Amino acid sequence: MSYLSQGDPDLYAILGREIHREESTLELIASENFTSQAVMEMAGGVMTNKYAEGYPGKRYYGGCDFVDEAEDLARDRLKELFGAEYVNVQPHSGSQANMAALMTFVNPGDTVMGLDLAHGGHLTHGSPVNFSGQLYNFVSYQVSQNTGRVDFDSVYKIAKEVKPKLIICGGSAYPRFIEFEQFREVADSVGAFLMADIAHPSGLVATGLHPSPMKYCDVITSTTHKTLRGPRGGIIMMGKDFENPWGKIAPKSGRVKNVSELLDSMVMPGIQGGPLMHIIAAKAVAFGEALMPEFKSYTQEIINNAQAMADGFLKLDYKLVSGGTDTHVILIDLSNKNITGKLAENTLGKAGITVNKNMVPFDKRSPFVTSGIRVGTPAITTRGMGHVEIQKIVHWIDEAISNLNNEDVLKRIKSNVNNLCLNFPIYSH
Repeated sequence: MSYLSQGDPDLYAILGREIHREESTLELIASENFTSQAVMEMAGGVMTNKYAEGYPGKRYYGGCDFVDEAEDLARDRLKELFGAEYVNVQPHSGSQANMAALMTFVNPGDTVMGLDLAHGGHLTHGSPVNFSGQLYNFVSYQVSQNTGRVDFDSVYKIAKEVKPKLIICGGSAYPRFIEFEQFREVADSVGAFLMADIAHPSGLVATGLHPSPMKYCDVITSTTHKTLRGPRGGIIMMGKDFENPWGKIAPKSGRVKNVSELLDSMVMPGIQGGPLMHIIAAKAVAFGEALMPEFKSYTQEIINNAQAMADGFLKLDYKLVSGGTDTHVILIDLSNKNITGKLAENTLGKAGITVNKNMVPFDKRSPFVTSGIRVGTPAITTRGMGHVEIQKIVHWIDEAISNLNNEDVLKRIKSNVNNLCLNFPIYSH
C-alpha cells in the first residue's frame, strides 16, 4: 500500500474512500460479496505479469510452469466442488462464459429460449442490447403473474412453437430454486440443448443447499464472485463430457471430437486471448475455501438471513415476487408503496444502505426507473451479521422508504448503519 501512496496519491485517496464506503455501509446488492484476504492477496500478486495464452501444457509462451500448476489446481478444485467432469476457469466474466457456451452450442441466427430480463433473466439471455439478442433469435419465456415462478405450461407451449436449439435456465433476479429437472423435460421434448446459468446461486449449489444442474444440463456457466465469494470472473462446466454431436453442433474443426474441446477453443482463441493468471490463481484460492466444511455453514446462513429478511418485509406489507425466497435473493415490488425502484435506491443510498433498482415481472416502468429493488444477503453474511441485525436492517429500509424527503431521518439511519458496521468489520487489518 505504501508504494501506491507514494507513487500515485490521487488513486491512493480514491482507494481509501472506497475502503471507507465498503466498511461503513450495508452492501445488499445480491450480486456482490467480499472476498477473503487470501483471495485478494493472490489477485494482487505477481502472476498478473505472466502471459499464458492456451491451456496448461499447451501454451503459446514459455515460462508457464507455475501458472500451469495454479490453473490445474483451480480446475481440480472446481471439479471436486461441483462434481463436474469438465471445467474451464479462463473466462474473464460470466458474460464471456455465456458467450463461449452459446458459440459452442448454437450458430448465429439459431433460436434460443431464455428468461425475460424483466422477469429475472440476464442481459446475456437474449436482451436486444446484448450480443446474445443481436446474434441469436432469442425467444423469451416468463414467470407466472400469480406465483412469480417460471410458468412451465407457457414454456412448453413456446418451445413446441419455436423449436429452440438451446434453452437457458437461471437468471439474475429469480428468488427461487432453478427447476433444472423440469427444464430438462422441456428441452428433451423438442430436442434442445439445456444450459444452466448459476452465476447467482453457485455457492449454494456447491454446498448442496440448492439443487445441482450437473445431471440435467448439457453445459453450466457461472461467475466466481456472488455466493461463491471469489474474485470477479467466470467459469464453464459440464457434468459429463460428450462427443460432438455432428449435425447439432456445427464442427469447428475436423479434429474436434468432444464438446469439451469445442468449449475450450471457443474461450481461447474464440473470444479471449491471454487468460488473467492472477485471477485464475485467486479462483483456485476461493474454490479451496469453498471446499472447507465451514463454507456450507456460511451459505446456510446466507439463506437463513435472506428468509428472515423476506419474512420481515412481508410483515411490513411489502410485496415480494414469488412471495419469498429459497436463496440469497429477494425481489421487492414497491408498487404498493408508491415509490419507484430508482428513488428507493437513491434514498437508501443516502441512508448508507446499498441496493439496486430492478424491474419486476410485468413492470410498466423502464429499466432506468423500475418498480422494484433487488436485495441480497451474501455480503452482510460474510461480515457475520445474523437475525438480530437483519431485523434492524429491515426496519431501517422501511423507515427510509417511509421518509423519502426527511433528511434528518436519513442521516440518523446512516449513523445507525455506520455504528452497526463498526461492530462487523470486513477486513480487520
